[in-house]
Amino acid sequence: MAKALQSTGSHLILYDGVCGLCNRLNAFVLKHDRNAHFRFASLQSAKGQSLLRQYGRNPDDLDTFYVIANYDSGSALLFERARAGLLVLKTLGGPWRCAGILGILPDSLLNFGYDCLARNRYRIFGKYEQCRLPSAADRERFIDV
Repeated sequence: MAKALQSTGSHLILYDGVCGLCNRLNAFVLKHDRNAHFRFASLQSAKGQSLLRQYGRNPDDLDTFYVIANYDSGSALLFERARAGLLVLKTLGGPWRCAGILGILPDSLLNFGYDCLARNRYRIFGKYEQCRLPSAADRERFIDV
């Protein structure tokens, strides 16, 4: 994962556009991503669906959070679930970088926690009727809205 973080390429967050938690995560990233490392596409968008197929993932499975590191380069790497979340926090830097210590844990343990949250995210954080549109100021960071 460190190699992907050292690259200067942009990273693409693929998120569930109707999920309250995912939309809060996007707002958090937009606020703390001072170097604009991240772009965004909903899993429901044509681009999101196409990328999921390209990486051999089910485009109908909206329970997984993905980050494609260096998505606009020839060295793109797909991260999913807990590893995707850790990549986001490490890339944001500052105090969020400390979460990288969790990277020493095995995927099975990290993803157990992720899966518990994913199963209950609509109940805890709510669900929108349709994908939320970004503000005019943030629109350029979103792909295929």
